[in-house]
Amino acid sequence: MRPVVADTIPVRVDDPINARILAVSEDRIHGFVRDPIGQIARQCGLDVPLVVERIAAMLRAGTIRRVRQTLLSTSLARGALVAWQVPEEKLHAAFDWMFQQDPFSGHVVIRSTDGATAGSRYRLWTTLKVPQGFSLEKHCRLLCQRTGAVAFKLLPARKLFVLGVGHVRRRGLAPGSKSEHLADAIDTEPIELSDLEWRVLLALKREFGPHEIAGELWRPRAQEAGVSLEEFYRVSEGLSARGVIGRFSTFLEHVKPLSSGERVTRFNALFHWAVPPGRELDAGRQVGRFHIMTHAYWREGGSEFGNVNIMGVAHGTDKALLLEHKRAIDQHLMAEGIAVRYTNVFWGGRSEIKPSEISPPAYEQWCGRMGVEARQMRENAGTTIALAPYT
Repeated sequence: MRPVVADTIPVRVDDPINARILAVSEDRIHGFVRDPIGQIARQCGLDVPLVVERIAAMLRAGTIRRVRQTLLSTSLARGALVAWQVPEEKLHAAFDWMFQQDPFSGHVVIRSTDGATAGSRYRLWTTLKVPQGFSLEKHCRLLCQRTGAVAFKLLPARKLFVLGVGHVRRRGLAPGSKSEHLADAIDTEPIELSDLEWRVLLALKREFGPHEIAGELWRPRAQEAGVSLEEFYRVSEGLSARGVIGRFSTFLEHVKPLSSGERVTRFNALFHWAVPPGRELDAGRQVGRFHIMTHAYWREGGSEFGNVNIMGVAHGTDKALLLEHKRAIDQHLMAEGIAVRYTNVFWGGRSEIKPSEISPPAYEQWCGRMGVEARQMRENAGTTIALAPYT
């Protein structure tokens, strides 16, 4: 068989074979599996060498942003969605600092609303994780000091209903498309890990380079963790059973153009709903049924955000169509007897995404770089450093 020249391998998302692969590889491989590439190939109905070739080529070309095993980090670290109030003249500098200097801030997004509404003065939104034992509030106050943010609102998830991506397979969804079944409600309480589990986990979650995409992914990672391949499998499967492992995933850019000039999505919508207290689980499980939703949570927004308690994210290439999807969800909630007392949409603009670091040693090292003693950032420690006021 004639060897394939790398430059001739299609790397566009709209290539039929690539689209077939991505429809599975973005978010269909759940938990830890010993052979994720083989699983993708089987679900696509393609040969493993072809899947390896295409994923590696798309990763080299930048069509795929990263390939990695994701974690359900809400089980490993304290986390929250954070809304930041930043003076307009400092907004983009604060964005840059959080993306470039804070490895514990994951998604960094500048958002806006279609009019002046509850919470619209909060323009900068981030996801934040800090390792167990450290304080989210102290971390945010330190970020205020470094970025000029004047206020922040911590919005921890009380329950998760949807956590996925799957932009390619969501293309062309009709408004109202939903599962026959209610979404599960997933707890967010952190669990304790042993030193061995942390070693395996840190090797497991590291991104794959193009040269590492192969039929057998995990043997080098087992060596990195200092364990046999069978021990690596045993620990990883145990972590998966405990709800720590998310999915094996190939990530695409959410909004920015790909190297090919394609856009996978154009609009990133954060939907807010205020439902009656006591109906949060019902509402979240209903919202999570809708196929357009990539994320859905129970989060308490408080008076700053119209007392919203259900939030979710949807992506698309057409703003009007996304609003049709939202109207279908609104109407369904009302039909289920769940009153929507207030609702809003925060549209994403400039955005950057990276995995949030969750390693305790990495946090201690970061504190050193920030000139702060790590012990002062712990939840049970008195604060002796000057932090920006929390409003």
